[in-house]
Amino acid sequence: MNTYRFSAGAFITIALVCVSGWNSAGIAQTRGEPEQFNASYVDINTGRSGPIQISVTRWSTPAERATLQQTLFKKGQDALLEALRDMRPVGRISTPGNIGYDLRFAEQRTLPDGGREIILATDRPMSFWEIVNKPRSSQYPFTWLQFQMRPDGTGQGKVAVAARITGEKADDLIEVEDFAIQPVRLENIRSEKGRK
Repeated sequence: MNTYRFSAGAFITIALVCVSGWNSAGIAQTRGEPEQFNASYVDINTGRSGPIQISVTRWSTPAERATLQQTLFKKGQDALLEALRDMRPVGRISTPGNIGYDLRFAEQRTLPDGGREIILATDRPMSFWEIVNKPRSSQYPFTWLQFQMRPDGTGQGKVAVAARITGEKADDLIEVEDFAIQPVRLENIRSEKGRK
């Protein structure tokens, strides 16, 4: 399992920028138009790979981000999960032949080189067996995606299909733990702006 720690000062989305651990100084948050991302995924944990489609129909508001951050610090992961589930969908993630599922949070930030850092998050769909039997994986109820887009509209990134999020306001630190040995890689990401 991978665990990432970072300062809440770099907090975007629900603390899900963790892999790269960059500092938010000098990086402007941006709102934008609907956007579709087409990519290839490689899951080295299972050996699976294939195309994946991510659509963003709206970008989350600063108020939504603040709600999630405050909920995590004051009430913990379970309350954060409920708050995220209550939010209006921001888009969908799917693979060919599957209906996919809703994304609940989407944020982007402009990077100094003119590229963008994009963070997407949602509650993780669980099987009936997982809900009833509550194996260790059920303690990892989030799915998060983090990727960087270059100015030319191409990029790469990572997905934690099952993640756990904890945070302590006193330490100003947020921790994201991936249940898998390695995050799923996103490769050959291409953006199509203005599509829903």
